[in-house]
Amino acid sequence: MIPPIARRFVAGETAGDAMDHARDLDAAGVGTIFNRLGEHYEAREPADADAEAYCELLSTIGDTDLDACVSVKPSQLGFDVDPAVFRENLTRVVGAAADHDGFVWIDMEDHTTTDATIDAFESQVRRYHGVGLCLQANLKRTPADLARLADLPGKVRLVKGAYDEPPDAAYTDKARIDEAFRDLLVGAFEQFDGGVALGSHDPEMIELARDLHREYGTDYEVQMLMGVREDAQRALAADGVAVYQYAPYGTRWLSYFYRRVMERKENALFALRAIISG
Repeated sequence: MIPPIARRFVAGETAGDAMDHARDLDAAGVGTIFNRLGEHYEAREPADADAEAYCELLSTIGDTDLDACVSVKPSQLGFDVDPAVFRENLTRVVGAAADHDGFVWIDMEDHTTTDATIDAFESQVRRYHGVGLCLQANLKRTPADLARLADLPGKVRLVKGAYDEPPDAAYTDKARIDEAFRDLLVGAFEQFDGGVALGSHDPEMIELARDLHREYGTDYEVQMLMGVREDAQRALAADGVAVYQYAPYGTRWLSYFYRRVMERKENALFALRAIISG
């Protein structure tokens, strides 16, 4: 059972828990991006099991009127076992999305997997347009990747990047990453007809996206994590912005919860207060 202290950041252990959370968000006008927690599997069995769980969840979503989708990691679908396993499981998940008019986001992991992840996205989005890909602003290669994908259907999600990357592959200075993020956001609004997702809690970047939407007319959405600036999520939705909450669920919640607590001072303070108050 997930303790109350972790429920701020994790939607529950089961798909049913996650669907209940999505219904609460829907009442506030916020959509849901489900992620079943798990990554870097060293055996095929858990990767296949997670792929099947995503297929079942997409079927469940398809039977509702909820604005919800799923987001998968390459290593969760078996990339570390064999890239072919990842491609096979991704094909299964995207096939389920196509059967139920759903949407699948493909998360980006560290820079060593970027080429294979982009190749997989290209293959999938050509057969079903309800697929999106995450690109990371800290990687120096990303402007070229964005240009490569501009003529394809599907969506792109821009994030600043959270992986510890070598300096030859990525920017490490926060100001330089912010600059790269702004440049990519402008480029995405200029080039992507399918839509742009802004994966950020940064008010400055969100306001820039709103300005770019007014200038270019490109559809966009703001994606934020469960437990982070949830008041802003609801306020933006009430103001007419398409907002989606990245809501993880599953039994492998402990390491995810630890990362969320350690990455922001206010999250650590929240955890400390919860422990003290019992």
